Amino acid sequence: MAAAGSRETPVCAGDRLGTTDLYEAGEGVYVRDGFLFAGIVGLQHIEQPAGRGAKPVLGVVPRGIQPLVPKPGDLVTVKISRVAQTAAMALVLCVGRQALSTEFKGVIRQQDVRATEIDRVVMYDCFRPGDIVRAEVVSLGDARSYYLSTAKNELGVVYARSAAAGVPLVPTGWVTMMCPETRTVEKRKVARLGAAGDEGR
Repeated sequence: MAAAGSRETPVCAGDRLGTTDLYEAGEGVYVRDGFLFAGIVGLQHIEQPAGRGAKPVLGVVPRGIQPLVPKPGDLVTVKISRVAQTAAMALVLCVGRQALSTEFKGVIRQQDVRATEIDRVVMYDCFRPGDIVRAEVVSLGDARSYYLSTAKNELGVVYARSAAAGVPLVPTGWVTMMCPETRTVEKRKVARLGAAGDEGR
């Protein structure tokens, strides 16, 4: 329940919500490189502090989800469920900032991961089970399953956890992320923030 003086905005997992110099992280939020990100689908909840000089607490709370069906051209947020040699299977969490009331499955095929050097794509170097990915709906596949693409710079992994320590990975390039605790580098097809409109890599 939102407290007096708070405001609520729909958000999806992986959305960047604010900075640590302005807000304290609350429930459903994680911190990376001085920024606060949504860890779940729900409503952004900003609770104003009672004490003078204290920062507002920014959190995300689950909410009732609305009926919605993905369509070609939609940007979606998905969670990778399984990675095979030629494709990654995923569950669609939301369309834009709108959560789904029905489970839809998605498939990112090897040829849809990136726009260049398609024949050199190794699926396990791009996605891992549990990754949160921003993708575009290409077409309806079969039986409630959608073909998805990450072949643009702004599409790809937006949130992943370290295999070694279980903490959120930090992007270090277009194809790598690093564990901040162990300094282990893991390969991913990383979504480049602020890259909308760029040619797909």
